[in-house]
Amino acid sequence: MGGTGTAQGRSGVRAYIGSFTSAGGRGVLAADVDEATGALTVTGADDGVADPSFLALAGPVLHAVSETDAGAVAAFDVTGPAPRPLGAPVPVDGAGPTHLALAAGHLLTANYTSGSVTALPLAEDGTARPATTVLRHEGGGPVADRQSGPHAHQVLPDPSGDWVVSVDLGTDSVRICALDPATGRLTLHGETALRPGTGPRHLAFHPAGTHAYVLNELEPTLTVCRWDAARGVLEPLGETPVVPEGATGPSYPSEVVVSPDGRFLWAAVRGADALAVLALGADGAEARLVATVPCGGTWPRDLTLAPSGRHLYAANERSGDVTWFTLDPETGVPTRAGAIEAPAASCVVFG
Repeated sequence: MGGTGTAQGRSGVRAYIGSFTSAGGRGVLAADVDEATGALTVTGADDGVADPSFLALAGPVLHAVSETDAGAVAAFDVTGPAPRPLGAPVPVDGAGPTHLALAAGHLLTANYTSGSVTALPLAEDGTARPATTVLRHEGGGPVADRQSGPHAHQVLPDPSGDWVVSVDLGTDSVRICALDPATGRLTLHGETALRPGTGPRHLAFHPAGTHAYVLNELEPTLTVCRWDAARGVLEPLGETPVVPEGATGPSYPSEVVVSPDGRFLWAAVRGADALAVLALGADGAEARLVATVPCGGTWPRDLTLAPSGRHLYAANERSGDVTWFTLDPETGVPTRAGAIEAPAASCVVFG
């Protein structure tokens, strides 16, 4: 997942990389992007915020979670070569925020440790103000060491802008909420149960807005769902593997990306340290694994598509790099094109 925008005062596409400072990361990195080759050139960094593991961009303001027990969000001005902090981090009133997104004038965070979603209104300067809503999830799952309680892992608006969905690894479910843009109040509209023990982590929508794809962490599968934006209903249709038949060893999928034309889906798989390529049916209702390729490093925590749609970027957390791939427009298969050092890399967004 990531936001869009243009860094004022600079030309061309820019990339921003989040990392875990507690594991040796440099905080938030900024980089120039060569749109022809996909190459990144780091221009600056700021390590003043602890564990800025996930990022979202809104114009010249970059937002980051601080994935700590205290839980906070931080804002950066990205009009220069290095990110510049905009004030002190703002508490999210939840522990271990792992993901954030922008919706209806608010910043939303998924708080993994506390199993909750927070809404924070944005001020005129684009920075976050104190939280207006903390919506706590309830429930658990059959995998005792990972699902003893709720663990919200992702939150994002649906393509219509009418709904907010949150993916919970601990409860094997996706929640659909309404966000009041005037008050920042989040209200639960419905909840879709997925197969127990799958541990849903992240979700991506089909560009047509009629289907969604839930990537599961505790089992290396993808759940294909029908999405009815008029009613705010998510309906599971079936599962497909994201590792080859007969694959051995642990596999923990992390991120899912859909091509702008809706023909392909890519998933990052940790453990297997691979990128899975799936072909989508013409209407988006079917997904089929067609290839896997090495991720270029170890433990790919995030996967991001360049704005051009020609390059794919893997943030390889444990090998400490961001690797980019050129995509075959006919097959969707990625070919490694280069990499930069980025210790404890956890996220890449573009603007």
